[in-house]
Amino acid sequence: MPELDPAALGAFGLLIPILVLLVVVLYLVPVPLWIAAWSSGAYVGLMTLVGMRLRRVPPATIVTARISAVKAGLQISIDDLEAHYLAGGNVVRVVNALISADKANIEMPFKRAAAIDLAGRDVLEAVKMSVIPKVINTARIAAVAKDGIQLIAVSRVTVRTNIDRLVGGAGEETIIARVGEGMVSTIGSAQTHKDVLENPDHISKNILSRGLDAGTAYEILSIDIADVDVGDNIGAKLQIDQANADKQIAQAKAEERRAMAVALEQEMRARVVEAEAEVPRAMAEAFRQGNLGIMDYYRMKNIQADSSMRESIAEGGEDESTPPRR
Repeated sequence: MPELDPAALGAFGLLIPILVLLVVVLYLVPVPLWIAAWSSGAYVGLMTLVGMRLRRVPPATIVTARISAVKAGLQISIDDLEAHYLAGGNVVRVVNALISADKANIEMPFKRAAAIDLAGRDVLEAVKMSVIPKVINTARIAAVAKDGIQLIAVSRVTVRTNIDRLVGGAGEETIIARVGEGMVSTIGSAQTHKDVLENPDHISKNILSRGLDAGTAYEILSIDIADVDVGDNIGAKLQIDQANADKQIAQAKAEERRAMAVALEQEMRARVVEAEAEVPRAMAEAFRQGNLGIMDYYRMKNIQADSSMRESIAEGGEDESTPPRR
């Protein structure tokens, strides 16, 4: 086995730490990014790139965003980009939004764009909506005119982003809710449903005059009524329901009166029976006191028998005169 040269072993042992140090330096100092930034006119110092590595900030993201900004004529410092990244923002999206705003002549400083991005809103989409308005279709809104006819309307709301109110302003849901409320109020104040069908633009004019975009992140440009359909006759249904309710109340009161009349009749019959039960006692008492004689008693019985016979004859005659049922 050949013996190794001590000098070669020493050189090999020295080469390993040098290679390790070289790898560490190349990792901490992204030379390709430094060259790209220098050649693009967006110079970034080597120590700055090393500091980004140590702060766990991806230099590629920051340098690429700065190069895009410089090429678009925007001067954004490395410290601002790095601070926004450390705060949890999307650096590339903010820079793209600033470039779009600058090309569209929309004034938007970096701090405002960063605040919008950190607030959770898509700043690039907001800038696009400022240039190209967005159309929001509302749901089918049902309202009832004063004549009781239901109308179902659909509207299209054209809005664009209000950059100044984007942070803290209400979103699309508030716009849709306010427009729906305005449609219901306008249709409900119409004398007849025909007025709304003849002039549907009155709905949009009335809604626009109320300033429904106040406190929202959008500016309403126009409200167009896309469709108006005639629904049910709500007034007639309510009247029918009210009539049925009144009928049930009247029937309940009539049943109550009938029950009271039956109870009163039964009470009177009970009194008659009670009074008839007192007749034999009164007659016995009259016999004892001599106020009633035997002949008087027989005459009274004859009168009762005669009355009963007349009633029987009268009832039999009514039965004979009544035609037989088939």
